[in-house]
Amino acid sequence: MGRLVTPIAKTISGVVAAIRARPKVFGAVALGVFVLTLLLPVVVLSLARGPFTHVTLNPWLSRLPEWLASSEVPLTRKLEFLSDLALAWVIANNPGGEVEWGFIVDVPSLARFIFTSLLFGAYFALWLYRRDQLRHRGWGMKVGQTGGVAGALTSVLGVSTNACSVMGCGVPILPVVGLALTGVSSGMLAFLGEIARVGTAVLLFAMTVGVAWLGWLVSVGMEVGRPSRASSGP
Repeated sequence: MGRLVTPIAKTISGVVAAIRARPKVFGAVALGVFVLTLLLPVVVLSLARGPFTHVTLNPWLSRLPEWLASSEVPLTRKLEFLSDLALAWVIANNPGGEVEWGFIVDVPSLARFIFTSLLFGAYFALWLYRRDQLRHRGWGMKVGQTGGVAGALTSVLGVSTNACSVMGCGVPILPVVGLALTGVSSGMLAFLGEIARVGTAVLLFAMTVGVAWLGWLVSVGMEVGRPSRASSGP
C-alpha cells in the first residue's frame, strides 16, 4: 500500500506546486475552457439551426436547498433526482412556436464541464512549470514544446467532441461538431452521439493521465533541484 501512496502523494504535490506557481494560468485556462464549453454549442446551433429565443434558469432551483434538507426524502431519491436535474436551458422556437432546438445544462453536464476545465487548467500550469524546470537545467525545450502542442490539440479534441445535451436534433446527446450536421440521417446522428460519449471519456482519461504524469515529473524535478542536507550546510 505504501508503494502506491508515495507516487500518488508526489503527483499531488507536483500538481499543487504548479498551480501555486501559476495561479493566473490555471484560472485563465480553466475559465476559458468552461466558458467555451458552455457557449460554443449555443453559437454552433444558432448558426446551423437559427438563433435562440430565450435562456432560462430552472425556476425550481430556489426550492432545491429546502428539498435537499428535508428528512422525509430518502437519500437515494435525492441522488437520483440530482443526477438528472436540468439547471438551465437555451431554447430556439420556430415561427409556429414549437421548439426548433435546445441546449440543456444539467447537473452531470455541469460537473463534467467543471472537471474538464480544471484538468485543462492544471495541465497548462504543469506544462509551464515543467518547462521552466528544464530551462533552468539547460535541457532544451523539446519536451516542453511537445507537451504544449499536445495540450493544444487535446483542447481542440475536447471542445469538438464534448458531449452536449440537446433537444430537437434527433438524439439527446451530440458532440459540438455534430450540431451543425443535424440534417443528416438518424443513424448518423446516433453514431455522432456515441462519438460524443466515447470522445468525452477518452478526453477525460487522457487529460487525467497527462496531469498525473506532469505532476510526477514536476515533483521529481523539485526533489532534484532541492539541495541535500549535506551540501546545504548547518
